[in-house]
Amino acid sequence: MSESSPDDVLSWENLIYLADFLEASDEHNFRMLGGEPTLHPDFNDMVLYVLERGFAVTVFTSGIMAERTLLEAHELFKDLRFERLSFVCNINDPTEPSSSTAEVESVTRFLKLFGDRVIPGFNIYRTDFDLEFLFQWINTFGLRRNIRLGLTHPILGRSNAFIDLADVDVVVARIFSYTPLLERLRITIGLDCGFPLCRFRDEQLAWLYRFTGGHSDFGCGPVLDIGPDMTVWPCFPLSSFQQKSIFEFNSLREVEKYYVDIHNKIRIEAGGIFKECDACLFREDKICKGGCLAHNLSRFQNEVRVRMDEVYL
Repeated sequence: MSESSPDDVLSWENLIYLADFLEASDEHNFRMLGGEPTLHPDFNDMVLYVLERGFAVTVFTSGIMAERTLLEAHELFKDLRFERLSFVCNINDPTEPSSSTAEVESVTRFLKLFGDRVIPGFNIYRTDFDLEFLFQWINTFGLRRNIRLGLTHPILGRSNAFIDLADVDVVVARIFSYTPLLERLRITIGLDCGFPLCRFRDEQLAWLYRFTGGHSDFGCGPVLDIGPDMTVWPCFPLSSFQQKSIFEFNSLREVEKYYVDIHNKIRIEAGGIFKECDACLFREDKICKGGCLAHNLSRFQNEVRVRMDEVYL
């Protein structure tokens, strides 16, 4: 944070504007993301303010929080119901070489205090991922018994680790290798956006429907993010794509419509992420959107500009 410019840190003025904007849009959920939102010097006070405005707050965090901030947060929020304040904690495998002892200790401190209001998340960016440590942590810290699984996608205009389209089948097979443990431990999974429906076999889809209550979604659409400088973009993989200012809109519905219209136009131009998407009845019936749009748009950036302007940065 000490190296951040003022535009990288949400100001109180902008926070109040966003609360007013969401309230006027009849939106009752306030989601705080980052980076790492708990690094904000006024994190606890801002959460308090948003709660007092009547919003339900969800904080997306790594669980790596300064001890002073953590203890203060626990004292302030320990009596709140889960429906009022919850955390989605993206947890890394502690056995990975990239996981330091200090990181694991910090996450452990956080989970000991807030475990009962934490939904565990795991981002899949390689094919040989392991979920068993999550099962152990769910039982140890009393985390919510639902794992949010995110499939990593290319971030337009940047270099990042993500699952190659040729490896999606391997990822799906590995997810379903855990079904006996998931059933035995009564832990469900939720698939984040961008999973293509065609990579799942019928019996796998039936298991998802039976064991998760039919909550899996194979869509791809705007999941709006608003930055500290009040820019808005359609989702994290498209964070550098078609950015606008929130001040250009009168309501959240206007923002959503703006990006939905762009997505729909691009879908006509770009199709799906696989060749088979063009003739897919599930895509035609909008049961599946044809995978994450970032894959299509990434392919178009280095070609001759022969497509409509909306597909380029």
